[in-house]
Amino acid sequence: MQQKTLFITPPFTQLNTPYPATAYLKGFLNTLGRESYQADLGIDVILELFSSKGLRQLFQQLDDSDAELTENSFRIYSLRDEYISTIDPVIRFLKNNNPTLAHSICDRSYLPEASRFQQLEDMDWAFGTMGIHDKARHLATLYLEDLGDLIQEAIDPHFGFSRYAEHLGRSATSFDEMEEALEQPDTLLSQILKDVLARKMQQYQPDLVCISVPFPGNLYGGFKCGQYLKEHYPAVKIAMGGGFPNTELRTLREPRVFNYIDFVCLDDGEAPLLSLLDYIDGNRAIGEMKRVYSRVNGAVVYHNGAKERDVAQRDTGTPDYSDLPLHDYLSVIEIVNPMHRLWSDGRWNKLTLAHGCYWGKCSFCDISLDYIRRYEPMTAALLCDRIEEIIAQTNQNGFHFVDEAAPPALLRDLALEIIRRKLTVVWWTNIRFEKNFTHDLCLLLKASGCIAISGGLEVASDRLLEKMKKGVTVAQVARVADAFTQAGIMVHAYLMYGFPTQTAQETIDSLEMVRQLFQAGIVQSGFWHRFAMTAHSPVGLHPEEFDVMRIGPENGHFANNDLEHHDPLGADHERFSEGLRKSLFNYLHGVCLDFPHSRWFDFKVPVTSIPPNYIAKSISALPESAARPNAVIVWLGSLPEMAVFEEKRGNRVVELAELVFYNKKKEWAVEADVPVADWLVEIFPKLLISNSEPMLFEQFARQYEAAGLGDFDQFRKTKTWLDLKNGGMLVL
Repeated sequence: MQQKTLFITPPFTQLNTPYPATAYLKGFLNTLGRESYQADLGIDVILELFSSKGLRQLFQQLDDSDAELTENSFRIYSLRDEYISTIDPVIRFLKNNNPTLAHSICDRSYLPEASRFQQLEDMDWAFGTMGIHDKARHLATLYLEDLGDLIQEAIDPHFGFSRYAEHLGRSATSFDEMEEALEQPDTLLSQILKDVLARKMQQYQPDLVCISVPFPGNLYGGFKCGQYLKEHYPAVKIAMGGGFPNTELRTLREPRVFNYIDFVCLDDGEAPLLSLLDYIDGNRAIGEMKRVYSRVNGAVVYHNGAKERDVAQRDTGTPDYSDLPLHDYLSVIEIVNPMHRLWSDGRWNKLTLAHGCYWGKCSFCDISLDYIRRYEPMTAALLCDRIEEIIAQTNQNGFHFVDEAAPPALLRDLALEIIRRKLTVVWWTNIRFEKNFTHDLCLLLKASGCIAISGGLEVASDRLLEKMKKGVTVAQVARVADAFTQAGIMVHAYLMYGFPTQTAQETIDSLEMVRQLFQAGIVQSGFWHRFAMTAHSPVGLHPEEFDVMRIGPENGHFANNDLEHHDPLGADHERFSEGLRKSLFNYLHGVCLDFPHSRWFDFKVPVTSIPPNYIAKSISALPESAARPNAVIVWLGSLPEMAVFEEKRGNRVVELAELVFYNKKKEWAVEADVPVADWLVEIFPKLLISNSEPMLFEQFARQYEAAGLGDFDQFRKTKTWLDLKNGGMLVL
């Protein structure tokens, strides 16, 4: 008899959308006819805690304790009746089920307010660009965060809305601290977690529970679930996998881990899961499993004797979101940063276009690990099949393509297929700022539903970008960002400081590059990250090649990934963090762009060596690049109506043609010589995206010349061609 599987995501990831790992694995088991279920315990726990019943329990616990509260927490406690009476309507509002409450929230007389609302004094101006519902959701988010502060102070110090006991999973070379925390008495939060899990176990009665741990902030919750299952369901097998084990537990030697779970699986979950199910079914020896740790006779043993390869992306099935309460997720607005808002506002279906990274060279990235190293793209047709299936499942058209870096060629084919099938899709993804993202490709992506991209500008220094092996220059990033912005797609830049050997001069020069990007209006969002050395990146594996020294920690029996290092040639990177954060916050809102860099720091910094017009010149210097040999030409618009008219030019009367087009907003016209217009009318149907095979650009040029219309390169310089390009003629 085949085993039933329950996939769970422990608290907490996001409030607005489920983490997709369980949906991916459930979709895979569907292809095999195996019975499985899934649960996002994070959203379940949040909805129980942030309810009138949950808050009554919370405040009752405070009544029964003699804990001393800070002034802010005591204010919230004193307003407990207000919080209990408002919490259910606010949660319904954040689920988009109670929209009229926005009016009451916005008049600032409905919600009780504590310290989180003090920041509004600095942010009132931002609400001018926000509608009433956005403003209300931001205020409701602050209201929840006030309650979160109380919970963290007085109920459970591990609490965080998108992470739970994260510090226990960060750089945890020893299991001691985690074990100590797990053996503490339950808090209100961990008791709610166990109650929710108990109901899921009763509902689904699984034989195997798979715990997905994508981040350090899920690890404690995952072990807490395992602890409960070991005590109450000793016959049920428990496996753990996900992003955290894949990066942190690759050298696992700690037997105490298996007091709480039975197996740890590494890398892509499909093949290890299948081998594990075969083992539990009694059809496979323990040593023949694939990339699985377990405890055997008191010692940790790695089993990897399976002969099967990993499951190909095309065979993993369509992610299945059933069992998840898709209409119960909360759309919150934590901060006004436009890209971060996409993470937390609205529910996004998650989908992967290609396994791994097509570039796979960045020296700060975990390129030695399978999830980056093994690149395997899917076809546009299969991706669109899955998009259609997921839309039918969820009734939601928003997609976040969660690739490390979405390949431009695949994005082109996907966009063409989306438009060809007339799908309504709103999507965003992560990219490399590489030259193949041309102005025309960006227009195509916009037409297919792309609203935003994020990409790594990182250090904004050509020397360091080369050392990183990013394969881009700052000037190239500027041109690509400009192309996306002109197409109406928001651009978010991942920024990094503290890369090995980065000097104070380079840090200030990077800040100047960022300032110019915002000043030019071609980057709309950004975030500075401090460089972190990880064990599986080229820097971590070969620090001497990057002129840094690893100074710790020693490899432990539990988690090993984040490394401490000394950078003798670099600046004191920590000193720059606050000034970089503060300046970027202002640039994001289009203010203080004329401030000297020294204003952002409380210590002396060098004067930038970057010319003040560097980014502007990089954009304007972009030449019209020649089309690639395999480029295709497509027409985004409608077919034209043609009319011929006469025009007097001096003593001559010449015949001209007018091609009239209609789009969603207006009608517009292109003038051309009559023979050219006749040829265009004939060729346009062959350029429509609805054709299964797009026309090659070279073929288009040859046909123009074969029709006796002259030299095609000369035609490309005419107003007719430029008007067509502006109207939707794309060379891709």
